[in-house]
Amino acid sequence: MRPSISWSLLAGAAAAAMLAACGSMPGSKTGMSFFVTSVNPGRGGDLGGLAGADKHCQTLAAAAGAGSRTWRAYLSAQPVPGQAGVNARDRIGKGPWVNAKGVVVATDVEQLHGANNINKQTALTETGALINGRGDTPNLHDMLTGSQPNGVFIAGDANSTCGNWTMSSGGAAMVGHHDKTGLDESVPAKSWNSSHQSRGCDLAALKSTGGGGLFYCFAAD
Repeated sequence: MRPSISWSLLAGAAAAAMLAACGSMPGSKTGMSFFVTSVNPGRGGDLGGLAGADKHCQTLAAAAGAGSRTWRAYLSAQPVPGQAGVNARDRIGKGPWVNAKGVVVATDVEQLHGANNINKQTALTETGALINGRGDTPNLHDMLTGSQPNGVFIAGDANSTCGNWTMSSGGAAMVGHHDKTGLDESVPAKSWNSSHQSRGCDLAALKSTGGGGLFYCFAAD
């Protein structure tokens, strides 16, 4: 005689399958947790401070179905009177981080600032689109970071954060190359987060050095 099948077991299995499917849906905690902004908010290096940059990440993520995550911009801020500096690496959670295609770009903060998997093929926008790199027209590989290679703010008097992301003219910002490609084979030229200073903070100046005022967003939860 064929053994009977418990309907409660079948129901339990169906529920488990549904939960597993939901866990892989866009916006779930196991979904996309890293992307490059597809657009600048419109004012170049003036992102509305760190809070405004975070909001931009959150808005783009929500439009892509990942709004349930807590998104943070990978940006540092320099110390000013009465306010300590902020390190980009301290804002983005613990990882791991995956792009819109499910590819892991880094497992944790240490790998992110070491042998990570960020490159032109993996540093995708929130919609999973590639971003132009060196050799493309226009070149958009400069990513705003304001950071040193280890993800901390840049000390000293030189402005490297567009006035802590409030300047749309003058100033400058440290940028990285999302495609890890530059004018030569030097370490900075291949850095995803700390290659060189921009020529200014307005969109025209950012574009003239090979960018579009784009930046990295990470899910902190």
